[in-house]
Amino acid sequence: MIETAPRLPNGRIDVVRQLMLFVIAEVCYETVRGVAEGKKAEAFANAASIINFERSTGTFFEPALQSALIDYRWLIDAANFFYVNSHFVITTAFLIWLYFYKNPNFYFVRNMFMVAMALALVGYALVPTAPPRLIPQAGFVDTIATYTQVKHDSAMVNLFINPFAAVPSMHVCFSLLVGIPAAMLVSKPIFKVLWICYPATVFFVVLVTANHFWVDAAAGATVAVASAMTANLILARARPGAWAWRTAPA
Repeated sequence: MIETAPRLPNGRIDVVRQLMLFVIAEVCYETVRGVAEGKKAEAFANAASIINFERSTGTFFEPALQSALIDYRWLIDAANFFYVNSHFVITTAFLIWLYFYKNPNFYFVRNMFMVAMALALVGYALVPTAPPRLIPQAGFVDTIATYTQVKHDSAMVNLFINPFAAVPSMHVCFSLLVGIPAAMLVSKPIFKVLWICYPATVFFVVLVTANHFWVDAAAGATVAVASAMTANLILARARPGAWAWRTAPA
């Protein structure tokens, strides 16, 4: 039997409310984005600090990883496509599916996203950081600019991308906020495996395209964990009837 969902699980007002929450979050992001863009020198200094930290701990492996794979054009093309498209498309599609088909759990996930975006804004404002793709002298290649028609500094891309918002990596954060709940909600084992693999795939992609250091990814994962704990231990307890996670029946 094909699973069907009501058009509007909680009416039009609820749909508008959810959209407005994400719009407000985007407005706040754009505000902080403007502040971070005015700190170019600080952003590159922070990136240099990350490189120094990774070198001091023997974990500065990103240039070697990229260099080992750069000649596998099919892999780089796939990573570029995945990086450019997955963050917005998969996240948005998942949230829409969740709202219509697993609505009782939507609000818990939404709260995680709201907390994560708020924490990210704090990070972007306090620690603006340039991504590795802007540091070719450290051995990085901007694969998207080199092998695709997408230019990071184009007017269209700049509408959506903060060039100095590398810490935390929200690609990694969002992949965890999507992948883990999705794996818990889908019933078929193959889909569970795919969703579990999704965050690992995103982690690989952000490194091989030189859009993040592993430290950025770790910060993104930390934000995801903090967001989940806040949603579960604070927000869900404040409104358990509306914001708690609903365990699917066996």
